[in-house]
Amino acid sequence: MEMEFDDWLKFGFDNGWVGPSVCWTHDGYPSTASEDEEFETGDPCIHGLRLYGSPEEKRLVEENHAPSIWRATNQGW
Repeated sequence: MEMEFDDWLKFGFDNGWVGPSVCWTHDGYPSTASEDEEFETGDPCIHGLRLYGSPEEKRLVEENHAPSIWRATNQGW
């Protein structure tokens, strides 16, 4: 079954695998209260996914953000 991106994202949301797309700049990152507390005393790792609006945007992000390359490589993508 072929899906459009929005259908694929909603499928993940409906199954509890991903939250809704939010703007980290304006909405903040989605976290639990205990993760917020851990920022005061430790260093929690909260995974995030960047949604690209175009292949050009993907290229520009990857040119500017090395972890976008090496994280994908480490995951075998």
